[in-house]
Amino acid sequence: MENQKHTFWTRDSSILLGGFFVTIILIVYIWWPLAEEVLSYIDWNGAWWLYMDWLLLGVFLFMSITIVARANIKTDVLIVFVGVCGGLAIESWGTQTNLWHYYTAERPPLWIIPAWPIASLSIDRITRFMNWMIRKLEGRTQTPIHRSIFSALYWMTFASFLTLMLLFVSPTFDKSYTVLATLLCVMLILTPSDHRYALLTFLAGVGLGYFLELWGTTRQCWTYYTYETPPFFAVLAHGMAAVAFWRAGLLWSRYTSIFSTLLKRTVAR
Repeated sequence: MENQKHTFWTRDSSILLGGFFVTIILIVYIWWPLAEEVLSYIDWNGAWWLYMDWLLLGVFLFMSITIVARANIKTDVLIVFVGVCGGLAIESWGTQTNLWHYYTAERPPLWIIPAWPIASLSIDRITRFMNWMIRKLEGRTQTPIHRSIFSALYWMTFASFLTLMLLFVSPTFDKSYTVLATLLCVMLILTPSDHRYALLTFLAGVGLGYFLELWGTTRQCWTYYTYETPPFFAVLAHGMAAVAFWRAGLLWSRYTSIFSTLLKRTVAR
């Protein structure tokens, strides 16, 4: 049982990886003109490797590996669902308020939405790995890290993020999208369910978000109103989005569990 618990490749990994590649193929097929435009920049008759987007391929390979790690369809379906809904909300907010725009001028482009659940799965794996590493370190030293340390780091990190967010989105305070996004972030920050896991989720989101933002802004796939490549806030925002998605998943699981229990009791009567 212990070996099964620590197996990297589960029987659900094949399903998840297959779904991942099917999604990519569908995106390329449906939006073939965009893919054709990207491929046109590569000189296939010459030194093609000099024209390849190695950053994109590296990020693609990393996420492919991480999403299959200890895959569990029962929990991953919820992560994908929250990622799709959350990604659509975030992209709608940013493009409708002109905080950023895509080179296709879509508000938002539907082809970018699948990237959010894929990134969410990858962040989930990174977070669990970091949490496992901390537990392993605590086991070796036999000295658990006190909760007050994570609590202090949590408040410092998220207070700093909120300050940067207010500065970054200030030009759009007259937009209802921005008001709602700000209030949601404040509510999430002020009601932490687990300081340690929230902090690790934030760091995982920031880590992956940096490379995603670096690729997108330097290739001018999307551009922020500050024209930074990328803005520091945008990188941190991936961490906040990851925390929001994680908390949404927790709420969904909690309320569905309560509803299921009440339904069983009603039927039993």
